[in-house]
Amino acid sequence: MENYHVCSSKNGGKQVKVFEGDIVRVEKIDAPAGDTVELNEVCLLAKDDGLVVAPEALTGVKVLCHVVAQGRGKKIRVFKQKRRKNYARTQGHRQSYTELKIDQIVV
Repeated sequence: MENYHVCSSKNGGKQVKVFEGDIVRVEKIDAPAGDTVELNEVCLLAKDDGLVVAPEALTGVKVLCHVVAQGRGKKIRVFKQKRRKNYARTQGHRQSYTELKIDQIVV
């Protein structure tokens, strides 16, 4: 059996580089903690003998993981200003995330 080291999976418009056993933060997925999640959109797969990037070769590849926790990131400040126009706006934002533990990369 071949060993799969790295898998680049897409979630929420962003790509995440994952290894088996990793815990990663991705954009919020509507699933409670303890649920199993399947990520189907895989962009790249690194094997012992090289990389697989062809979309037709990655059709059956998926990443199985389970939800560790749901949370929200640190607050960021969004500040807009137009000089000499008496215009300044401050806004805050906290991004929600889901923490996933990568169980298996299925080929």
